[in-house]
Amino acid sequence: MAKKIGKTSRLDDAARAGWLYYVAGRTQDEIAAAMGISRQSAQRLVSLAMSERLIKVRLDHPIAECLALSSALQKEFGLKQAVVVPSDPGSDSSVAGIAEEGAAEIERWLKRTEPTVLAMGTGRTLRAAVEQLPPMDCPQHRIVSLTGNISPDGSAAYYNVIFLMADAINARHFPMPLPVLVSTPEERILFHAQPLVKPTLELGATADATFVGIGELGAHAPLLVDGFLTGGEMEELLAAGAAGEICGWIFDDNGQLLDHPINQRVASIPIPVHEDTTVFGLARGARKHRAIRAAVRGGQINALITDEDAARYLLKG
Repeated sequence: MAKKIGKTSRLDDAARAGWLYYVAGRTQDEIAAAMGISRQSAQRLVSLAMSERLIKVRLDHPIAECLALSSALQKEFGLKQAVVVPSDPGSDSSVAGIAEEGAAEIERWLKRTEPTVLAMGTGRTLRAAVEQLPPMDCPQHRIVSLTGNISPDGSAAYYNVIFLMADAINARHFPMPLPVLVSTPEERILFHAQPLVKPTLELGATADATFVGIGELGAHAPLLVDGFLTGGEMEELLAAGAAGEICGWIFDDNGQLLDHPINQRVASIPIPVHEDTTVFGLARGARKHRAIRAAVRGGQINALITDEDAARYLLKG
């Protein structure tokens, strides 16, 4: 068998080996024979398919404890929907499980035949979910970004998912060409009045479904790490009782937007929580427990995708 060279050819081989192993159910010996390679090479190709994220695994079996926690969360907080995945005891920062469930839920909305408006937030967890989406052709839908896609230094914000989603989904996309936070409240009014921004604001308010990450506040807060807030501003917010943020909107332990000048500088679209929309919050990890609890208490979200540890924390009261 002629030896193939180049990364693309090797990924083609990895994809073929991955398909044979995970879909066709072939053994590594059978894959080696079918592809004319050694068993060790077949094993490496299957491993490469996993490491390059060519294989996406979804567990198609409900775990009883997770189902019970989901039901309890819905009842306790009046949520439209709650999905609880197993916790990873070896990592407090992994988005595994949350991302897959988020992708499955986004995919369900995109498969609707009736025209639908999906509003998207930002963050590492949400980006990981969007990366799981398969290519889809759904020109009847519109996808709108709730928050700005510009970083403080003027570069594109890495964790804004609207352009990543545009690569996979054939639907009209409406980005928000602003930073998450602007300099002054007056600047926000000026920006929101611009012809390129105003239609996005209006569309976001009509969203049928919304998907957002939930951010913690403190030393590891995304708003601080990404340079939108200074250390002094973060200390002010914490002293004022800030508990978490969604798309830059900062709220207290009761889930109420904080009466603070920084919230007057948030350029994001207000989270469209109303009776006719479903707002999914995707989050896990001990650092986010307080923020998640505040978000469900105050109705910043009305649907939740999280893990067992966070669910138990929420149900402790």
